[in-house]
Amino acid sequence: MVNIYEAGPFEGRAEQWPVLAVSGALEVRLAETDHEVELAQRLRYSVFYEEMNAIPSPQMRDAGRDFDKYDDVCDHLLVVDREAHGEDGQPLVVATYRLTREKDAARAGGFYTASEYDIAPMLSGLPAHTKFLELGRSCVLKSYRARPGTMQLLWKGLMAYVARFDIDLMFGCASLAGTDPDALPLSYLHHFHAMPENLRVRARPELYVDMNRIPKDAIEAREGLRSLPPLLKGYVRAGCCIGDGAVIDRQFCTTDVFIYFPLSGIDARYKSRFGLVK
Repeated sequence: MVNIYEAGPFEGRAEQWPVLAVSGALEVRLAETDHEVELAQRLRYSVFYEEMNAIPSPQMRDAGRDFDKYDDVCDHLLVVDREAHGEDGQPLVVATYRLTREKDAARAGGFYTASEYDIAPMLSGLPAHTKFLELGRSCVLKSYRARPGTMQLLWKGLMAYVARFDIDLMFGCASLAGTDPDALPLSYLHHFHAMPENLRVRARPELYVDMNRIPKDAIEAREGLRSLPPLLKGYVRAGCCIGDGAVIDRQFCTTDVFIYFPLSGIDARYKSRFGLVK
């Protein structure tokens, strides 16, 4: 992969990072201060707990923020509306992504995804020089979800980050609303977007939920694609594959699937649209 930025030192949010992309009043960039990380956490709390009825810990409820041990060691991608302001008077954070590289995961004791999926064979089975990026905690403020530019800007920022650090493989957990494993999306993903068998990541045995609930010949592919939430739909359109087994997350009232997203496999249209240079 060719880096779209000139080589140079960059480690974490303490150093200056340029604005990654702009669309009208929206811009996407990395959080550089603890306060900006807290703004991302407050957005996550608003979406996950207040809107989607996830169950917060007492500490999260008191703080009005979604947080865990990973937030202090990873990078936070923010989409900011410069023409709207929050209660603190700062430009409003309307979307966010949490990005965890290997060095970040090492500081936290491992990747978050490992709590649901056995990723050890994947991490050890790929070439030693492979650079991994875990995607997580993505959300968009409800009033901005219908604006196509918001998600596109978030993806442009993600692709700029991927290029800056020469990432080879993105992975993580993506969520489907609800806890019904018999709903169409799981079977659709199992039949039409499964990871190659020799690389397939599997849900931890104590959490494993079979995704093969509806026969493949009973599924119309376009209907299956339409049944996916926007973020997951974007993933599979861009070329990601899905691991073996779903995980029911009772705290978040969601069903999680594993996403496997090699940068070499990204659809050419997405590379062009989001500025990924190879």
